Amino acid sequence: MKNVMSKALVAVLVLMVSFVGRNTAQETATAAITTTKVALKAADNNNTLLWKIEGNGIQPSYLYGTIHLIPQADFFIADATATAFAAADQIVMELKMDDPNMQMQIMQNAAMTDGTTLDKLLNEENYKEVDELLKSALGVGVAPFNTWQPLLTSSLFMTKFIEGTPASYEGSFMAMAKEANKDIIGLETVLDQVGAMGEVPYQKQADLLVETISDMEGMKGMFSDMVSIYKKQDINALHAMITDQSGGEEIAEFLIDKRNKKWIPKIGEIAKDKSSFIAVGSGHLGGKNGVVQLLKDAGYKLTPIAN
Repeated sequence: MKNVMSKALVAVLVLMVSFVGRNTAQETATAAITTTKVALKAADNNNTLLWKIEGNGIQPSYLYGTIHLIPQADFFIADATATAFAAADQIVMELKMDDPNMQMQIMQNAAMTDGTTLDKLLNEENYKEVDELLKSALGVGVAPFNTWQPLLTSSLFMTKFIEGTPASYEGSFMAMAKEANKDIIGLETVLDQVGAMGEVPYQKQADLLVETISDMEGMKGMFSDMVSIYKKQDINALHAMITDQSGGEEIAEFLIDKRNKKWIPKIGEIAKDKSSFIAVGSGHLGGKNGVVQLLKDAGYKLTPIAN
C-alpha cells in the first residue's frame, strides 16, 4: 500500500507543480536554446512528445509534452521542438506563467476550503517531520503553509526528488518566448488547478504526504524511473505509470481526465487565429482520455513529429 500511495503522489507532483515551481522555473531556466531549424518529419511511431495539430478551422499548431522539473543533466530540447516553437505565433501553457500576480493568486487560493489545517490531519511526529523537511528545502518551516492543501504543500519540496540541479521546461519556454517576443497564454487559472487538486479528499492528501516523507529514497527512485520514460518519449507508458495503481487512477480522474476535456475547446479557440505552440505536462498526452486522443475525437488531425 505504501508504494501505491507514494507512486500516486509522484504523479500529483509531476502533474501539478507548474505553478508552485514558478520561482524555481525562473531561477533554473535553461538559457534560450539556439538550434538549427530542421524540416519536420512524421515519426514512425507514436513515441514522441511533439505533435502537429491541424484542421477544424485552426491555424497549424503544435502540442508538446513537458515534465515540470527534471535534472539538468536529463534536460533536452530537440531541434524539431525548437523549430515548432519558432514557427508558432504564441505560446500556450497550462498557466500563464509570466503573470506577475501568480504568486499572490496561489497564496489566496491554496487554503483548504473547509477550514481544516495540516496540524489536525497529521499527528505531532509527522507534522514535525514536514516542518523539518520544509526548513531544509525552503529555509522556512510548515507554519506558513498550515492551511494549504497537503498535496500543494508536498510540491514545495519537489526538488528533493531530483539529483543535481533542476531544470524547468516551463522556465525555458518562458525565456525563449520573451526573447522571441511571443505572447504566453494559459489554458487554465491557478484557481482551476487548485480546485482540481481539492477534489482529492484532504485526509487522503495528508496520508500521501506522510507516505512521502517516510520514503524519500523510494520517491527519488520512482521519479528517476519517470524521467527515464520521459526521455524515451513514450507518452502512453508515462500515462500508464501514473494511472497504473489504484490511487493513481483516482488522481487521473481528478487531475488529468477532467482537465484534459476542458482544454480541448479552449485549444480550438486559442489556435483559431494564431498558430500556437501548446506545452502541457506529458502525463496529459497519452491514454484514451489524453489530449492527443481527445483532439482526434474532436475532429483534428494529429501528426506525431520525429523529435
